[in-house]
Formats: sequence, C-alpha cells, structure tokens
Amino acid sequence: MQSWRKNKLVFAVLALPPTAWLVIFFTLPLIIMWVYSFAERGPQGQIVLALNFANYVRAIEWIHLGIIWKSVWIAAITTVITFAVGFPLAMGIAFAPARWKNLLLLLVILPFWTNLLIRTYAWIAVLRTRGFLNFGLEWVHEKFSMLLAFIGLPDMMGEFQALELLYNQKAVVIGLVYVYLPFLVLPIYATLEKLDKSYLEVSLDLGAGHVRTLFSVTMPLALPGIVSGCLLAFILSMGTFLTPTLLGGTDSEMIGTLIARQFSSSRDWPFGSALSFLLLYLTFIMLWVRASLAGRKGGPI
Repeated sequence: MQSWRKNKLVFAVLALPPTAWLVIFFTLPLIIMWVYSFAERGPQGQIVLALNFANYVRAIEWIHLGIIWKSVWIAAITTVITFAVGFPLAMGIAFAPARWKNLLLLLVILPFWTNLLIRTYAWIAVLRTRGFLNFGLEWVHEKFSMLLAFIGLPDMMGEFQALELLYNQKAVVIGLVYVYLPFLVLPIYATLEKLDKSYLEVSLDLGAGHVRTLFSVTMPLALPGIVSGCLLAFILSMGTFLTPTLLGGTDSEMIGTLIARQFSSSRDWPFGSALSFLLLYLTFIMLWVRASLAGRKGGPI
C-alpha cells in the first residue's frame, strides 16, 4: 500500500484546506494591517494609503514608550507571581498519584470553559469595595472585636475600613495572574511529567536535601517548560487589553488598551496597526533570543 506521504496529489488535497484557512484568516489580515501601519489617517478617520514611517515614529514617542514600559513592568511582575504560584502547582500535579492527575489537570483548565469576560466581571464582584473579599474581612473584623469584648479587652481594631482593591494596578496583576496561570502550569507540568524521577532519587540518596534537589536538579531539568511557560505568560500579559480595561484605573493603561482604543474610539487604524506590529516585533525578538540561547546550549530551552 502506497503511503499518502509519497502521493503528492493526496498530500495536496489534504493540505489545501488548512493552508487556505491560514492564508485567508491569518496571513492576509496580517499583511493588510502591516500595510495599514504605513498609511495615514484621513480627516474623517478614513485610511489614506501612503508609504511613510510616521506611525512608527509616533509609536516610540516618550508618552507611548512610557506605556510600553509600564506594560513590560506589569507583565514581568505578573510572570514572577504566576511562576511562584504555578511551579509548585505543576510539581504537585506531576508528582501526584496517577488516579488524581486527570482531575487536577481538569481543575487547571476548567476556567477555559468560561468566557474571559465573565471571569473578569467575577473578579470585580470579588475585589470591589462592597465585594466578597471585603465582606469576608469585615466579618472577621466584627468577630474579632466581639471576642475582645467577651474577654474584657479594649477594642483596638477601630471601625472596619474597606480595602481599595479595584481599579488600580494591583487589581490588574491579580486578574492577569488568574487568567494566565494555566498557560504557565501546563508547559511545566508536561516537562516534569516526562522527567526521569531516578535523577531526584539519586540526588536524595547522595545526601542532598529536598530543597537542594529542587534547585539543583528538578528546576534545571524542567528549564524548557519553565522558559516556555514564563514566555507565554509574559507575552500574553503584555499584550492584553480586557483585564486592564475592566480592572484597572486611570494609571493602568497598557499597550493593549492603547491599541484597542485606536481601533475603536480614536478611529486611527494606521497608528493602531503600527503599535500592534511594534508589539509583534518585540515578541519576535524575545522568541529569537530564546531560540539563540537554546542553540548555544545545544538543547531545548
């Protein structure tokens, strides 16, 4: 029986639908937006085709560089917190008994079954001044005050003051950590799942403690998954717009919200396209650096 790989006609028939899909719905829109990035905005918001770099020059003005730097800083903080939470979670799933792994993985990917907009509004209900978190803290405050009164001690707690947890950069980071945690957990879990556990046993048998084994053996061996997960969390956090729009305040504008505004209220598609491709160029640079480091070390990172 002849392999379909050697039959060019069969291969062309099978490859044509996905290729056409990618060209029509991915490559062609990107090309159009790339052309728009060199265009000009007309007086009524229309697109005037031209060939100049004015939009890119405008994109690197100080005010926009400040927004880009803020986006990078928030994405970096999000990535660090996500890693601090996600790595132990991935280890717990990877080293859990076989009968629990599928259930734990299901719990990790369960948020994907709900629309991101609904999940973000749920965080508003949790973090707002009269939200679930402040209600819980107020309940604890009241019970502790009652306990002090019961044992005859003066109430030094004072009146409960609700925490300002919403419409600031802290809320944005909380929302981003929640949204992109699975994107970091799954690559690390996949790497740890394929890890030869005998290396860890040898390390422990040779006298290394659990902490030293974690930092000297487990994390270096899991480095490809760690880098991939952190890179995913960082890139996605830097380009997001829904979370900072709904949870952030006036000082929480990121590059994603700036781009979204150009395509909506500002009606400046050429400038929005230039900002989008500037973000895309930064992403390509990070991927190139990752690939270069992997090539120098002679293995995947």
